[in-house]
Amino acid sequence: MVAVPQQPTPEAAPDVAVGAAAPADTPPAAGYGAAPAASTYVSRETPTREEDDPPLAMEAMRAVQILNPSGEVTMPRPERTRVMCVANQKGGVGKTTTTVNLAVALALHGNRVLVVDLDPQGNASTGLNVPHHTGVPDVYDCLIDSVPLEEVAQAVEGIPNLWCVPATIDLAGAEIELVSVVARESRLARAIAAYPGHFDYVFIDCPPSLGLLTVNALVAAQEVLIPIQCEYYALEGLNQLIQNINLVRQHLNPKLEVSTILLTMYDRRTRLADAVEQDVRNHFGDKVLQAVIPRNVRVSEAPSYGQSVMTYDPGSRGATSYFEAAQEIAERGVMEPVSRNA
Repeated sequence: MVAVPQQPTPEAAPDVAVGAAAPADTPPAAGYGAAPAASTYVSRETPTREEDDPPLAMEAMRAVQILNPSGEVTMPRPERTRVMCVANQKGGVGKTTTTVNLAVALALHGNRVLVVDLDPQGNASTGLNVPHHTGVPDVYDCLIDSVPLEEVAQAVEGIPNLWCVPATIDLAGAEIELVSVVARESRLARAIAAYPGHFDYVFIDCPPSLGLLTVNALVAAQEVLIPIQCEYYALEGLNQLIQNINLVRQHLNPKLEVSTILLTMYDRRTRLADAVEQDVRNHFGDKVLQAVIPRNVRVSEAPSYGQSVMTYDPGSRGATSYFEAAQEIAERGVMEPVSRNA
């Protein structure tokens, strides 16, 4: 007969020699079966269960708050239209994700929002589930053929008070075609100004470049929202972006200002994210939102279902963070009327 090894029991655990000290880097452990000590050691890299996996009741409460099924205006509406350009010439920092989720959050809470997809990849159109295949009227027609914006804008299904001007692959050739067009830098500004309806917010999702499309967005906007990934490379091109914004302000749009900085893809397990956050806050001060967008798989999954994270998983940490950022932007707009423009 083969002896089966028995599982060790608390009573069978080897005794620790009297006077033997625990390793210096080992936190003191509570006795078996005893209540945990009041000051339990928690590593800064390891989130607690409450932070990483909130209870279902708390998650459901957050979901109801974010979805706002009553339709009440819970976020303050600005007195005048706020045109915000979401720009950063570095790709992959969360421009489109930020545009889509902020727009949905504001629209769900009583604001009338228009999203202008100015990126030839059309990711913002995908995230809002708006058709943007070849042949669909898009922002290219507005820029090149002067088609009115209201003929191109589409209502976003399932989200009241939200419209989107899609982008198709045709927009990829607009950079070249705009070179010979009269007043090429202000084509988008004229299209938005001629829109007959009223919006509380207009978000312009820019391509990851500093070409004519981005210049059109900067001329059309009064505020610039810069998403910054919490990594070193994201800081390298920031000076060039600020210089270009200053050039546009001096020569084309004196009302333009960098009003909002949003930290994205924050990984709380790394010291680098903390260092980048401190550098950005020290440099930009109050322009940096207190809300920080963490790395969250739900944020990445949502576009594959043609949704924003606000509707895909409203109880997730990513949805909560974007909701807090939208609320902060709305409250800042009310407190700072100078930054708004009709």
